[in-house]
Amino acid sequence: MNRIVLVGRLVKDPERKDITEQEKTLAKFVLAVERPFRNSEGERIADFIPVVVWGRKAEVACDYLKKGMLISLTGRLHTSAYEDKEGNKKYRFEVIADEFQFVERKPEDKVV
Repeated sequence: MNRIVLVGRLVKDPERKDITEQEKTLAKFVLAVERPFRNSEGERIADFIPVVVWGRKAEVACDYLKKGMLISLTGRLHTSAYEDKEGNKKYRFEVIADEFQFVERKPEDKVV
């Protein structure tokens, strides 16, 4: 089973791309996910994970997700391989998100 659950912060605002020939929309963003331990200097280390969202969820992501927001998402790992200009085989990994949700409320939504 290929299933991923992540909680992290957006590194920057999502980028929207409309694919007119397929009549589809996608959004790409990078999620900074902290590892559950600290390094030898006592600092937290984060992994920067590329994420892709398709369709209506991509539109929602571009409208509402902003840099620094804490979100959770579920999806699957997608891998692909290609050769660079020198003929070396390279691998690409990204998460295809099925759903996401906000973990923190926006400051103006806090209850007093």
